[in-house]
Amino acid sequence: MTTERTRPAGLAAIDREMARQHADAIASYEVAGPIATRAAASLEKTGRLLLLGMGGSHAVNRAVEPLYRSLGIDTVALPLSEQLGQPLPIDGRTIFVTSQSGESAEVVRWFDETGGTEETFGLTLEASSFLARTAPSLVGAGGTELAFAATRSLTVTFALHLAILSALGEDPTAALAVLRAPEDHDIAAALTNLEDVATVVTSGRRLQGIAEALALGLTELSRRPCFSLEGGQLRHGPMEMLGPEIGVVLFRGLDETAGLVTAMAVSAVETGAPVILFDASGQAPIVGAVTIRFAAATGLAAIFAMLPIAQRLMIAFADGRVENAGTPVRSTKITRSE
Repeated sequence: MTTERTRPAGLAAIDREMARQHADAIASYEVAGPIATRAAASLEKTGRLLLLGMGGSHAVNRAVEPLYRSLGIDTVALPLSEQLGQPLPIDGRTIFVTSQSGESAEVVRWFDETGGTEETFGLTLEASSFLARTAPSLVGAGGTELAFAATRSLTVTFALHLAILSALGEDPTAALAVLRAPEDHDIAAALTNLEDVATVVTSGRRLQGIAEALALGLTELSRRPCFSLEGGQLRHGPMEMLGPEIGVVLFRGLDETAGLVTAMAVSAVETGAPVILFDASGQAPIVGAVTIRFAAATGLAAIFAMLPIAQRLMIAFADGRVENAGTPVRSTKITRSE
């Protein structure tokens, strides 16, 4: 006789968040207009943007950093903890402070120490949070994310950025189309390819931010030291670690860095490392890698397409390695201490 394994409570909670993330993201975009317009006006005035956040919020910031730079905005994404200890000057910059809970210890301390500025805006999921009470804030639909690893909160926060980018004149059509009709892909081959690895390194070029979001979630859920390195940084020495026990997950979009991701995928395959390629470049698959192919896309359209599938891979990877995946043993959802 066989018994059916009960879904761990932590993963069931993540499933519930993911099931509503597209609808919440669309709703978030639709209601964000007024504050998004104010944030865009600030960016047009200052021409400089400092993106501050922790954990998944910082990964989102890293993902949108190149999107603002492509509009000629001098953009830097820093962990809020780094800004507290080694601050960049904040005068003359527009500042986006991102925190899904709006209550993280670093968020509270930064405002306590600086008082914020007239050009500071918040991005959060909680309308009653410290952040939303303290700064003009874009508030995502659906309220606080309850599950441990960030899934819905990432997608919703990206939708808030889509509203700002739209207010700056970017066309949101392709990104919204992906949210309204998300692609579905089988992850079985990718999961099998990672079956015997001890850990995973993720990497990208222009899509490095989504690689960092995936590595964070993999680490939180599987409790393995998975981590992310931007493609050039991975090339400069750390490739020494690659081999059959190190999985490599790469992200390739329809942009000028696609060729560099292709070269990394080829090199990683040559080391014997199992390689997964999330691919929205429209280019040919990589021999020896498991390629998950999406419609050709760049920017937020590529991110919205890839992220849910990467999340499913992250969850399944952890579920095969940890009995109670999704239930933190050393962390809390809202980090209130430094």
